[in-house]
Amino acid sequence: MEAFDDDIVPVISDQRSPDSTKVGAWLFRHRTALPLPIAFALLLLRTGESAFSWTLIGLGVVLTAAGEALRVWAVHHIGAISRTRSGRLGPLVESGPFSWIRNPLYVGNILLWFGFALSARLVWMAPLIVALLALEYHAIVAWEERLLDSRYGPEYRAYASRVPRWVPALSGHDAPPAGAERAAFSWRETLFSERGTLIAIAAAYGLLWIKARF
Repeated sequence: MEAFDDDIVPVISDQRSPDSTKVGAWLFRHRTALPLPIAFALLLLRTGESAFSWTLIGLGVVLTAAGEALRVWAVHHIGAISRTRSGRLGPLVESGPFSWIRNPLYVGNILLWFGFALSARLVWMAPLIVALLALEYHAIVAWEERLLDSRYGPEYRAYASRVPRWVPALSGHDAPPAGAERAAFSWRETLFSERGTLIAIAAAYGLLWIKARF
């Protein structure tokens, strides 16, 4: 799927646009800040905290790492445009994880937050976080897909008909059509683009360690 700007968003909604589209556009513009209350809750709450368990914490770390690995793989194929401050669209990305699901970055985020909730031993919050993020991303994706369809037309519709939105097909995976594969960006560029998320994960686990000590 297309890489979008994190700060300046191409405008497609106006007074005639469905309210759901406007909501999706607003959520997209603020999606970096919206999970902050979740982060504060996981770092500060002790209500309902499960007993210490290496199994639970290990599972949380594995899911967090899996979510970030999926994000890194996706950024490896998108490149720096995923975080650019321009309002332009890049090419339609159909390689790497985008050949399996249309929204690997959002799926990676859900896995990451679910794993972090388990690592915080707030198991009861994990399904709530998934539900909240699912609602947020559903609205954002509806807006994104409208934009992509308006820009790429039949090319995007063919891609959307071939690749699932959220859950990859376990069988019958179709490779991208000839000419759709693009050279991946270097790992140096990938990690530089993803550095903010990697630093945030490291800082969050450091704060969880401090929380567990007191």
